[in-house]
Amino acid sequence: MPDATAEQGRQRVVLTGLGAVSCIGVGAEELLQGLSQGRSGARPITAFDTAGFDHAVGCEVTDFDAGKHLRTLDPASLGRAARFSVAAARMAVADAGLTDAELAALPGLVSVGTTDGESRDLDRLVEQGLAGGPEAMDPEVAARASVASISAAIAREFGLADVEAVTVPTACAAGNYAIGNGFDAIRAGEVDFALCGGADAMCRKTFTGFYRLGTIAPEVCAPFDVDRSGILTGEGAGILVLESLESALRRGARIYAEVLGYGLNCDAHHPVAPHQESVADCMRLALEDAGVKPSEVDFISAHGTGTRANDVTEARAIRDVYGESPPRTVSVKSMLGHTMGAASALAAIGCVLAITRGFIPPTINHRTTDPEVALDCVPNEAVRADLRIVQNNGLAFGGNNSVVIFGRYDA
Repeated sequence: MPDATAEQGRQRVVLTGLGAVSCIGVGAEELLQGLSQGRSGARPITAFDTAGFDHAVGCEVTDFDAGKHLRTLDPASLGRAARFSVAAARMAVADAGLTDAELAALPGLVSVGTTDGESRDLDRLVEQGLAGGPEAMDPEVAARASVASISAAIAREFGLADVEAVTVPTACAAGNYAIGNGFDAIRAGEVDFALCGGADAMCRKTFTGFYRLGTIAPEVCAPFDVDRSGILTGEGAGILVLESLESALRRGARIYAEVLGYGLNCDAHHPVAPHQESVADCMRLALEDAGVKPSEVDFISAHGTGTRANDVTEARAIRDVYGESPPRTVSVKSMLGHTMGAASALAAIGCVLAITRGFIPPTINHRTTDPEVALDCVPNEAVRADLRIVQNNGLAFGGNNSVVIFGRYDA
């Protein structure tokens, strides 16, 4: 791996723990099985009343019991997104081989991205208010609706008194933003560990918004396909444990991969449309920060929503950076749906598992590649691959772009 970080006197940053809540599996190992098998999480939505919508398929998490994961906090005191984030953090910390006492004794960072916060609870409060006025709103639901709880609840669950707990609201790019936050803090030696990722719960507000935009697919999400019909909203959480290479080696931790660098930008070009030049610039920023040449990247996990506006723009931006023979480029949203603030965090976990297990996950529901996209999207079946460097894209409304570069750690 490139070692520009060491040359510049900064710490190398590695990933030692993974936690995932997704519609195709709870836990990193279950997520791995789902991604490698090309499993679809699409099913009829049950999270809210869908009467009046012509179609209502989404990617809900249906086999999740927060009580199996939380040890300190009462799940009823948390909104669904915070339950996801705390459960994923519990899994990640256990996977990293860290105890609560060890974490509590160290300076750290908790950084979790989100799009909707606790909008499912806000939906419920609005419903109660419309039916019976403000006095009908449930105070317990109101108390847990703060977006800050998505990260602060992790600190409370582990009893962390020497941490900064940040909720990053950069929408669908937020998971990568959060990982970038942790990478900076570890690289600069400001903290000893970082719990980073993203979380969101399916809600009526976001489904309705995308529906009104005409971007909800009737049945399946088919990124890069000429007959794609849009996104499926989803939910879940992904949390990763970041620490310095020195720390991981000292305590004999398993190292999944190294965070090599990242890039962020905001073009403010359009409320909902991505901007090709800006997306390409963000990729260049990430590659430069990582000290990686485009020719060294083995595959790209695209934002890949399944809308024409995203897929064509993102594909053109990739070719702007990589030329006419870009790396294989996949969209895990074809399986997970669009999990909003959790999207790039879950995709990051997918990238890391791909590096360690030697495969590239597929883009499912694929028939014919859109000629305007013209990427090898690994249609329908995973392929074996020896991966050294992978790129994870996250794009968001408002022109927020985030790209993280991961590398294999060779001892």
